[in-house]
Amino acid sequence: MTPDEIAGYQTVVLEGCDGVGKSTLGERLSTHHGFAMVHSPRTPDHLDLANRYRTILARSGKILFDRCFISELVYGPLHRGRSRINWSQAIDLAESVIKRSGVLIHLTAPPAVIHQRLLSRDGEAIGLEEISELAAGYERVFSTLADYTHVLTLDTSLLHLPSTE
Repeated sequence: MTPDEIAGYQTVVLEGCDGVGKSTLGERLSTHHGFAMVHSPRTPDHLDLANRYRTILARSGKILFDRCFISELVYGPLHRGRSRINWSQAIDLAESVIKRSGVLIHLTAPPAVIHQRLLSRDGEAIGLEEISELAAGYERVFSTLADYTHVLTLDTSLLHLPSTE
C-alpha cells in the first residue's frame, strides 16, 4: 500500500518502534493529504489514557496518529512492568478507529535499519537487542489486535520515504 492509498482513510494509526518511520510517513500524509496529525508522547500517569484517545477519536475530520495507545501496550510492560491500557480498552479503541473509516498500520523495519536511523537522527541509539524486543512486542500486540480488526503491516525499509528533517 502506498501513502496515496493510505490517504483514502479518515483515520490512520501509525505504530512501531522509535526510528521506524512513523513521523516521516505521518508528515508526508499530513502535508499532502490533509490529515490533522496527533503525536502522542507519553501521557502523565494521573490522566486516563483510554479516555484521552476516545476524546481524540470523537473529533471530526481526517486524523493521523503518530503513535498512540498501541505503544502503551508495548513500551509500558518493557519499561515500567505494566501497561496503563488493558486489552478490553485497546480492542475498543481499535474498533473505534475502524468505525471512523480508519486503519491500523504496523510499521516495521529490520532492527539494524532502525538502529542506523536512530543513530543518524539522534546521534545515539538503543541497542539492537532492545530494538528486537520492542519489535517482538509490537508483533505480539498487532497479532492479537488482528484477531479483532484489520491490521496493515508495512516494512518501511522497502518504502521510499525521504526524511522530513
